[in-house]
Amino acid sequence: MTALSSATLNQLDPRVAVPGYDRRQVTPGIVHIGVGGFHRAHQAMYLDDLMTRGLALDWGIVGVGVMPGDRRMQEALAAQDHLYTLVVKHPDGQREPRVIGSMVDYLFAPDDPEAVIECMADPAIRIVSLTVTEGGYNFHPVTGEFDLENADVRHDLANPRTPRTAFGLVVEALRRRRERGVAPFTVMSCDNIQGNGEVASRMFAAFARARDAALGEWFESEVPFPNAMVDRITPVTAGTDIEELVQRFGIDDAWPVVCEPFTQWVLEDRFVNGRPPVEQVGVQVVEDVVPYELMKLRLLNASHQALCYFGTLAGYRYAHEVCRDPLFIEFLLGYMRHEGSPTLAPVPGVDLEQYRLTLIERFANPEIKDTLARLCAESSDRIPKWLVPVIREQLARGGEIHRSAAVVASWARYAEGIDEQGEPIEVVDRLKDRLMAIAADNRSRPTAFIDNRELFGDLADASRFRDAYLDALQRLHERGARATLEYLVHERGRA
Repeated sequence: MTALSSATLNQLDPRVAVPGYDRRQVTPGIVHIGVGGFHRAHQAMYLDDLMTRGLALDWGIVGVGVMPGDRRMQEALAAQDHLYTLVVKHPDGQREPRVIGSMVDYLFAPDDPEAVIECMADPAIRIVSLTVTEGGYNFHPVTGEFDLENADVRHDLANPRTPRTAFGLVVEALRRRRERGVAPFTVMSCDNIQGNGEVASRMFAAFARARDAALGEWFESEVPFPNAMVDRITPVTAGTDIEELVQRFGIDDAWPVVCEPFTQWVLEDRFVNGRPPVEQVGVQVVEDVVPYELMKLRLLNASHQALCYFGTLAGYRYAHEVCRDPLFIEFLLGYMRHEGSPTLAPVPGVDLEQYRLTLIERFANPEIKDTLARLCAESSDRIPKWLVPVIREQLARGGEIHRSAAVVASWARYAEGIDEQGEPIEVVDRLKDRLMAIAADNRSRPTAFIDNRELFGDLADASRFRDAYLDALQRLHERGARATLEYLVHERGRA
């Protein structure tokens, strides 16, 4: 067994790809806040690909952890010279390991916020990127406004030199650059949220304005926030993944990353101070990300919701189990072809039918072991953004909506908290108590769930949707998930 470090790269199993460049020549150009599995399987990998080609050696990544739990990542990476193993899990059981070398440092902000600020204020840093999750943008779930009452935000406004949040760190660094006559950096969100650049721009600008009106005006006019669509299934690293790396390849890595073979990154070309030539390693650099973003949200993300509640009720626990069931496959493809896809504008360079079939293949990868529990979590943040817009557009155009309505019904049935085998369901949602209380009335008051205007607006007033929803919910109660899908696929779907 070989402990991973710069000194041991030449001792690793020859099946393990290692950086094909001199890491001593890599200098920082990007600060990334929120170093988790997805960043290390995605953005950092693309930079490593460029460096392997002898490019972008001045775009090394300095990771930054802001949350208390990030200390463990900092310690793990520091002990390995910021190297880690990325393992691609192929459906046939093949493993494709490689060591990623594009990260050159990692700073833990709670220990020394001044070091993080000065790192970002350095003219060499031209991009600050983010994977802080949707919750990290600190906006109200209903109004979408920046939450100035957040305790850490209030602290940062009162103590700008010792900030606790990404907002405080980034804005103070940009303030110093402005004061010193240094060009601003681009703030590049890599989070899986719709209009991620626009969301980030609004939230950071709101913080900057709250701190200083003139700074806020400069911030809004001078700091670009490109939109991006990112995609790669990256499960949480399990203890079995660490042990398998030891057993199969002899690598002792404190925190490897595992992922699926598929990866996609569509990036708006809007940068103020240069960028790495990522288009040379497969990134789609475009003027408008929206068509790609809607494709992912309404086909991939909405299909996850289409399979997870029905699948859980039917007794499945993993996505790959569901997507090896012909009935579920037919239902998912029916949704994507006849309900999701008609709401999309043309997507340049993408064959939508091939994309749909690829999604089924990805979901069916048994090596990823993506749990239905993960896909079912935080549904109140997902269904209104991913599926409800499809229903509204299809209603407006007179298109099919019975599958989408059935997905909403399956969520309502799932929120009752017990599956068809009588086993309890652990509902994970910010609105858990409210949703489960409403779902308890599903049988006595069948429209109770969709009458929730916070989630569905006036959708329950649309008779075509309401009727399809009520039909699906009744079938779920009386006949179960499989029988409901049989009806939707073999009778209703062909009517």
